[in-house]
Amino acid sequence: MKIQSAIAIYFIMWWLILFTILPLGVRNAAEEGVAVEEGNEPGAPIAHGLKWKAGLTTVVTSIVFAVFYISLVNGWLAAVGKWLG
Repeated sequence: MKIQSAIAIYFIMWWLILFTILPLGVRNAAEEGVAVEEGNEPGAPIAHGLKWKAGLTTVVTSIVFAVFYISLVNGWLAAVGKWLG
């Protein structure tokens, strides 16, 4: 696999996994019992924890990409390997 292909695949995996991790632990004002100021959306999260989620996304993506790469190198994904060059 070319390095450009590996970086592109990792980047796409990272974004897909980020969007699956984003909803974890999100609590809005109604769930926390906090008063919502006028003009604010009541469903908006109190604390999003984006740094923690970005770190978790990086760890999970690295594991998923490692499994993908090992599968590709060992020939378990031969059709994908031929397509990627």
